Amino acid sequence: MSWNKLCIFAGGVLFGTAGIKILSSKDAKKVYTHCTAAALRARNVVADQATVLQENCTDIYEDAKHINEERAIKAQEEEI
Repeated sequence: MSWNKLCIFAGGVLFGTAGIKILSSKDAKKVYTHCTAAALRARNVVADQATVLQENCTDIYEDAKHINEERAIKAQEEEI
């Protein structure tokens, strides 16, 4: 095994150990908490918009049914 490969391996182990300590620090946990809170807020906004869209689609569908019923009544009256 060459010294170059051994140094790369040792550097990887050192970097991995330091990375784990950094990722589990108090500051990192605060970042994770804020990111999770932002994701939850985004989910609520999307859910609210989906509800509004669904309500609008229901209104449009009901109006379209009403229009078609009126047209069918007029068509029957014209046939008579």
